[in-house]
Amino acid sequence: MGGNTVAYTLRKATLADKPALQALIQASARGLSGDHYTPEVVEGALAGAFGVDSDLIHDQTYFVAEEADGLFVGCGGWSRRMTLFGGDARPDRSPQMLDPARDPARIRAFFVHPQRARQGIGRALLEACEAEARAAGFQALELMGTLPGVPLYRALGFHPTGEVLHPLPNGQTIAFVPMRKELVA
Repeated sequence: MGGNTVAYTLRKATLADKPALQALIQASARGLSGDHYTPEVVEGALAGAFGVDSDLIHDQTYFVAEEADGLFVGCGGWSRRMTLFGGDARPDRSPQMLDPARDPARIRAFFVHPQRARQGIGRALLEACEAEARAAGFQALELMGTLPGVPLYRALGFHPTGEVLHPLPNGQTIAFVPMRKELVA
């Protein structure tokens, strides 16, 4: 369930959801990143750094928040794989599996519809991911935060571990904030 103004359900994403997920990611990136990134950076990120990662769907670790009318209002997942960020279009993804005893699970591809931002959807998605990663034996979480996402991740116990400038296909560079959270028993 959502916050005060929006009702939604969380469910596992399917491959059939990919077009709607991609549309949500584009709307989210374009609608929520303007205070942090230029339009050229956002468009460059949509060409590789942002997008649907089919491995998450295949692994059943990617969620969609869906309203009763079928509108996707949020998405996000976690992963047992090495890749920290990027969609199917990113060429250097790694399908290598992580070891829960020593590696942190990856929090991946979180996007909220701009008209539904700050209504608890991102929090609900992250809590579902954290619960599943914990149940799978992971003791920590890592993510590559976008600048608009950092306040949410901080509020939920993640700590920045630096800053990364990632080159984009269009010649632009995007700033990310790697973050980590220890999962205490």
